[in-house]
Amino acid sequence: MDQAHPGEAAGLPPGEPPAVPPGRASGLAAARLLGPADVRRIADRLGIRPAKRLGQNFVIEAGTIRRIVALADLRPDDVVLEVGPGLGSLTLGLLDAARRVVAVEVDAVLAGALPATVAERAPALAGRLEVVTADALTMPAPPGPVPTALVANLPYNVAVPVLLHLLDAMPSIGRALVMVQAEVADRMCAPPGSRTYGVPSVKLAWYGSARRAGTVSRTVFWPVPNVDSALVAFTRWPAGGAPGDAPAGQPRPGRAAVFAVIDAAFAQRRKTLRSALASWAGSAQAAERALKDAGVDPSLRGEAIGVAQYIQIAGAAGQARTIIES
Repeated sequence: MDQAHPGEAAGLPPGEPPAVPPGRASGLAAARLLGPADVRRIADRLGIRPAKRLGQNFVIEAGTIRRIVALADLRPDDVVLEVGPGLGSLTLGLLDAARRVVAVEVDAVLAGALPATVAERAPALAGRLEVVTADALTMPAPPGPVPTALVANLPYNVAVPVLLHLLDAMPSIGRALVMVQAEVADRMCAPPGSRTYGVPSVKLAWYGSARRAGTVSRTVFWPVPNVDSALVAFTRWPAGGAPGDAPAGQPRPGRAAVFAVIDAAFAQRRKTLRSALASWAGSAQAAERALKDAGVDPSLRGEAIGVAQYIQIAGAAGQARTIIES
């Protein structure tokens, strides 16, 4: 991963944030947020045309940035991970509210330009920024202080995989506020039994609780997307993981084991769990046994149960395999 440290622009050592609380309370000048003309000017200077394949839609309305930062409810000591900072619209707002911002950008041109934008529009805050050129789908935890919060306008074409990867790779992230396509937000926050409940709903519930935090107008983006957008707020479960456990006397299964059950259950969502889990368990009879041991009705479908039941199913199957192998 390539990293850019703009600390020199603020008279600080590379990568070193100011040793004072952030934002206006510290006496530092607030960041000058980007407006529509600023965004287009920076894009023209860089020769940037938003790329659909990268899900690039840049926020051009300062009021929306202020709203996102307010909803993120950041603390003065937070280290914020931002994915897809683009031209820096949200980055500038985050720098004014957190101790440090780690901006992860896959586009090398955008990553290279971000420190200069921050130095120009928030020179007193530039030392709080670290830019990492990397693919958020595969990156490990960045060096330095561990991220405590994720705030991002996620690329819409890979929003769910990126979020799940980051939550797994960085257990230190306790809270998140992400902007995604409205339909994806519905799936991420859906409860069991609802029409939009599916794999994203259950897998995200493994890590924590998610809720819709608001909608975002299409008109605040450049270019204007052809989909609606929404904000999703996320809070990680306390230490110990998702609510629910394996059946009594059995070890709690890991993420991979539980996710394998989820994938199998929703691969054929019209089928009952007994049928849908047959290949995963080895046979319909083995699936039924695991379901009954977990206290789950085999005639239910995958969308009828929550993450706690999936944990119990994986645990029951793991125990059955242990008995057979022994």
